Amino acid sequence: MSDAKIVFDHVHIISEDPQSSAAWYVEMLGGKITDAYELRGAPQIAVAFEGATILIRGQRPGENPDRTKGIQPFGDFASHDEWGTDHFAFRVHGDLDEFCSCLKEKGATFSIEPDDSIGRTWGGSIAYLNAPDGVSVELVQA
Repeated sequence: MSDAKIVFDHVHIISEDPQSSAAWYVEMLGGKITDAYELRGAPQIAVAFEGATILIRGQRPGENPDRTKGIQPFGDFASHDEWGTDHFAFRVHGDLDEFCSCLKEKGATFSIEPDDSIGRTWGGSIAYLNAPDGVSVELVQA
């Protein structure tokens, strides 16, 4: 058995407009742009958060990515009808309802409003935030 240790590094998003997407993560969620460069013919922007980074890149030459539909409400839980990454999450320390209200004031929308019945298995509340490019961001009450 290996004694290797793994640590989460990043989420990678393909964006139609990487600059606007990066600005959204900075404005809405308080990320910080730490790097911007071109890689394999496409712009790539790193947006850092405590403990994780979101890499946002544009379309590479020869690529034709499909648009994702994002998370949809389905009964008392969220549903995603495509293969691949369903969503990623941030843990919110503090009042989730208040945090989501502040995001709404900035123009954010939610596919699922804050709901403690969905997170009942661990006693928390969650919400699903609609991010650029059809990405769904789960906000988990710490």
